[in-house]
Amino acid sequence: MKKKFWTMTEVMEIYEVDETFVLDLEREEILWPVRRKGSSARLYSDRDLESLRLAKILVEDMGVNLEGVEIILRMRESMFQMRSQFDDILEDLARQLRDRINE
Repeated sequence: MKKKFWTMTEVMEIYEVDETFVLDLEREEILWPVRRKGSSARLYSDRDLESLRLAKILVEDMGVNLEGVEIILRMRESMFQMRSQFDDILEDLARQLRDRINE
């Protein structure tokens, strides 16, 4: 069974980052942890982990500041959405072509 959410401690251990870095990513709205009712513990999704992984690379290896990381990740997400829309258009065109050939 795949794990759905990760704790702050697990995230810090997996990615070898400190709590300040994770909290900074939250302030920049790069990470969106969830909290369960009655608990103050932050829980991070797989999507958060991927954003954190990319943020760490951008900051440590490429010298990008957190504002730049947020912009880059937002642009990346937009590109994925455009790709999905483009794939849908191509699929629709292929279906229309098949329908015309079969007429």
